[in-house]
Amino acid sequence: MLTAEQVESFEREGFLVVEDLVDAGLLADVKAEYAKLLDDLCQHWIDNGMMPAEVAGKSFSEQIIATIDAGLDYFQPLDISLPLGDIDADTPCHLGNSVFRLLTAERILSAVSSLIGPELTSCPIQHVRIKPPLPKVSIGENRAHIIRTDWHQDRAVALEQADQTRMITVWLAITEATEENGCLQVIPGSHLQSMQPHCPQSQLGIPESQFDTALSRPLPVPPGGAVLFHPLTIHGSLDNRSDVIRWSFDLRYTVTGQPTGRPQFPEFVALSQTHPQNVLKDADVWAELWRQARIELSTPDAPRTYHRWDGTHPVCA
Repeated sequence: MLTAEQVESFEREGFLVVEDLVDAGLLADVKAEYAKLLDDLCQHWIDNGMMPAEVAGKSFSEQIIATIDAGLDYFQPLDISLPLGDIDADTPCHLGNSVFRLLTAERILSAVSSLIGPELTSCPIQHVRIKPPLPKVSIGENRAHIIRTDWHQDRAVALEQADQTRMITVWLAITEATEENGCLQVIPGSHLQSMQPHCPQSQLGIPESQFDTALSRPLPVPPGGAVLFHPLTIHGSLDNRSDVIRWSFDLRYTVTGQPTGRPQFPEFVALSQTHPQNVLKDADVWAELWRQARIELSTPDAPRTYHRWDGTHPVCA
């Protein structure tokens, strides 16, 4: 539960840094689950002659860099969402038990409920972000999950149906986030303004002509710490200029019964004071929801619209 002072700061600034939101035990479990996932993935590539054998047994960070050196893509197999684009019946997506425990962690839900109430749905607009050192990034790579994230508002990446939804983003640091390795940066107080036009260029983002970047504030966060965001707060992230990866998760929560803004993907009740029997507690059921969505979205007539921006707004010229 957040203090009254923390809630007041969030309402004034549009964000809040909480330095100890996830306990060390859960953090270790998530890291171990991902280490096993990536190790298995690298072994598959080794067995198929796509990666040198010496990659086996290396550290998580070293294996991430090795996949880039081999011209392979680690992101989608490690992500906790399906891609915004072509989806096949076998498109990979990580649906592990430790990730589900992270989504439903009591301390995270308690913090979010302090801001938008005790009826919470886990919104499926969620990602893992494992960002390698900038010199290792492939030429032409522009995905926000890999390189810096352009300035944006989280409400803008959803469909219009969620424009009135009460929503909180939890940006959770697995490794330490510093200015050197690409921590978040934010425009304090920007949530008090309206939604800005976003342009789908290299990434979906707000042109810097629309606000004063001199007001930006970097937000270093220790492992297990988090930044909680209002959906209209303008934010982005810096380049990773260190020599190791920077690893975080984007988790999102809405008031139950209100649109998530991405109806193609599965939501679930994560916390309920009035209807506790509706809370999902089974990681296998959660994983099956995503597998069923993948089947449905692999059909030719599946919906392909994920946001409202087509690049025709005058500021995008």
